[in-house]
Amino acid sequence: MPAMTTVLRRRINLALKTTAFGLVALAVGLLAWVGTSQYFGRSPVGGGEGTANVGGPFTAIDHTGRAVSEKDFLGRYMLVFFGYTSCPDVCPGELQIIAAALDLLGAKAVKVRPVFFTIDPARDTPEVLAKYVANFHATLVGLTGTDAQMAAVAKAYYVYFSRSEDIAPPGDYLMDHSSLLFLMDGEGRYVRHFNYGTPPEEIATALEKIIQ
Repeated sequence: MPAMTTVLRRRINLALKTTAFGLVALAVGLLAWVGTSQYFGRSPVGGGEGTANVGGPFTAIDHTGRAVSEKDFLGRYMLVFFGYTSCPDVCPGELQIIAAALDLLGAKAVKVRPVFFTIDPARDTPEVLAKYVANFHATLVGLTGTDAQMAAVAKAYYVYFSRSEDIAPPGDYLMDHSSLLFLMDGEGRYVRHFNYGTPPEEIATALEKIIQ
C-alpha cells in the first residue's frame, strides 16, 4: 500500500506540474503574438480562441512508416495532442475524449484529422504507434521522428516535455509533458485550444460551430 501511495502522489504532482507549465508556455506564446498583432494592427485574442503564432511547418514519420509534413494535413482541421504510448493515464484518457468527440460530431468528423505527436521517439517507433493509435479512433494519426524533429514541433506548439528524473529501470521511465489539445484550421493555423479533460460533448459542440 505505501508503494501505491507513492506512485499515486507522483502522478498527481506530475499532472499538476505539467498542466501548469503547459498553460504558462502557451500563455507566453499568446502574449508574444498579442504584441506582434498589435504592431500589425490586428486585435488580440481572448481566452482559448483566435489566431496565434502556434504551430507551423514540421516533418515526421507517421505510424505507417511514411514521411509526412504539415502539407499532408492541409484541407482539414487538425486536433493535435502531444504525448507518448507508455503514458499511464493522461494520454489514453485524452485520446479517448478525442475519439468520443469525433463520434459525437457525426458526418462533420470527416473534416477533422486527429494527430498524436509523440514526445518519446526513442520508444515510439512507427510500429509501436500503429498498435497504439488503433486502440482509439480509425482516423487517428500517430507521428514520430528524430529527437530534433519532435522537439521542434513541440516548441512550435509551446509544449513542454522532459524525461522524468524519477529512478526507473532502463526503458521504463515516465515523461513529463503538458497536455493541451490544439485545434488547427485547414491551413495549419491555430484556432483554439482545449484544456486537458475537457468533456467530449464540449469539444464536439465547439467543433460543430467552427467547422463549415
